[in-house]
Amino acid sequence: MTESSASKDQQHPLYNRDRPFINILLAQEATDYNLAELARLRIRYQGFPGARDIQKDLNEVLQRWGLTEAELFTKTRQLHDIGGIYKSRGKKDEEDWN
Repeated sequence: MTESSASKDQQHPLYNRDRPFINILLAQEATDYNLAELARLRIRYQGFPGARDIQKDLNEVLQRWGLTEAELFTKTRQLHDIGGIYKSRGKKDEEDWN
């Protein structure tokens, strides 16, 4: 990376919120929830001109879990089709719209 490209890098507005969670993903296994989070974060940072450490770490998580990006997205689409991956945690059946 040249100095001019580094100076054009942008700070992602959600970097400080996402960084700690990416560190957790690096240390954990590929649970359904973690797969969904990895896919969400890969989409968020895909093509972003900056946050290169996050992009590198997301690639590392994918590699550690033995998945390609296509496999990750296939698995997470299936999880979302089944539903419930992001249901309010700890709140039983509070999704009542009445």
